[in-house]
Amino acid sequence: MSYPPYSGSGYPTQGGYPQQPGYGGYPQQGGYPPQAGFVGMPDPYGAPGGGPGYPSQPGGGFPAVPGGGASGYPPAPGGQPGYGMQYPPQSQQQGYGQQPAPGGYPQQPGYQQPPGMGGFPPQQQGYGQTPAPGGYPQQPGYQQPPAGGAFPPQQQGYGQQPPPGGYYQPGAPGTCAPGYPGGPGAQPGGMPPPAVGVQTLPKGQGTVRPQPSFNPETDAKTLRKAMKGIGTDEKAIIEVLSHRSNDQRQQIKNMFKTMYGKDLVRELKSELGSNLEQAVVALMMTSVEYDAEQIHQAIAGAGTKEGVLIEIFCTRSNKQIQEIKVFYKAKYGKELEKRLMEETSGHFRRLIVSLSTGNRMENQPVDHQKARQDAQGLYQAGEKTLGTDESLFNSILCSQSFEQLRVVFQEYRRIANKGLDQAIKSEMSGDLEKGMVTLVRVIENIYFYFADRLHKSMKGAGTSDDTLIRVIVTRCEVDMVQIKQEYQRNYGKTLEGAIEGETSGDYKKLLMALVRG
Repeated sequence: MSYPPYSGSGYPTQGGYPQQPGYGGYPQQGGYPPQAGFVGMPDPYGAPGGGPGYPSQPGGGFPAVPGGGASGYPPAPGGQPGYGMQYPPQSQQQGYGQQPAPGGYPQQPGYQQPPGMGGFPPQQQGYGQTPAPGGYPQQPGYQQPPAGGAFPPQQQGYGQQPPPGGYYQPGAPGTCAPGYPGGPGAQPGGMPPPAVGVQTLPKGQGTVRPQPSFNPETDAKTLRKAMKGIGTDEKAIIEVLSHRSNDQRQQIKNMFKTMYGKDLVRELKSELGSNLEQAVVALMMTSVEYDAEQIHQAIAGAGTKEGVLIEIFCTRSNKQIQEIKVFYKAKYGKELEKRLMEETSGHFRRLIVSLSTGNRMENQPVDHQKARQDAQGLYQAGEKTLGTDESLFNSILCSQSFEQLRVVFQEYRRIANKGLDQAIKSEMSGDLEKGMVTLVRVIENIYFYFADRLHKSMKGAGTSDDTLIRVIVTRCEVDMVQIKQEYQRNYGKTLEGAIEGETSGDYKKLLMALVRG
């Protein structure tokens, strides 16, 4: 019996399979009885006469793919969740008479391979089924599609080329599923090809973690004993403070005052000195208090330390910036934005004020079409014109999410054949250039940015202890593990080795303890 001819869609017309021994031919659509223990499922596309024989699985359907990729397909190795997933290419679409890919559809019991034919055609994966390694298994009782092209274009599977225009992104603005016309703002051929090579950074890990057996009363006693009498036991102080989280150190500070009626920070200052004192006092502040103080010191007195402003405002979250502003006003009696405007000027002032609003669109979904447009706009505003439109750079870099901007940077590289940071260096100068370049590098890889800050603080004659202390204190509970990895990868030695060569005494011991964890 041969298959009925198709009317221009679906599977191409093929010669019939020979009669198999023991089988009375293929029944008509819907002719297979349900298997024992299985419940028939409707066709995924809603075609009439959905075939029984799909096993009902708990949970129903494929699990969601992190990052919003095409529903039902896990990302390929190295693929970026949510966009740019690439599947292994095939020389042509699998169909009748073609040899399945290695590990493809296994031969079913009782079905003999027709002469000269290379296996069964690819089958639509049923709901709630998980593909076996190497491909989708043939399902017993699976029915052939009805004549007349009742099914829409078959969903892409493993080992098949993506449709023109790339993979459909569920919920992505201005796209619709491949093979389906319509949809608000649908692009011809589906979604435009995404930028290639955009990466998501791994979540940061700190080297200093909360002490599981923490007891603030015991720690307060230990610190009291270390500072009582003649001399100071710096080793005991370092042992306690370098192995407690910031929240635990605040509890120790409060318990010390409760037990002894003295301010712990003031006591530590009287017992310690120089860089060790500076680092210990930094550890005893809350993160918001420390950032606010660093900003205040950067803009107070003669001159402004623009590097400190750039570091803090480019690397803190919206929530952290908002908390810094509130604390700054409470402690120093002035609005932070007003002080920043008084101490900065020109386009750099605009950049710092924009960042200090703490209003970046952190939860913005990635929009590849917008990223392409913004990249083109940046190219037109900079390299492709005489002069530079700094305002456009400011508006895009200070408002979009980091995830969105990584796609913008990749699109810019595709258009201009160079990184955006390189373009900024050639188009801008002074503090504005430093601020914009820092922002781009923080967005691309914040771990390398801090590794580079640490490297420069210890490079050459002398050490910038202010920067060294600030970066280690503020990152030891956040992402110091990744910063250390970037340091060794880029500079050929460990961060601990660099610190050991540039510092000394108890100050060195404290920094080493914080970095090692």
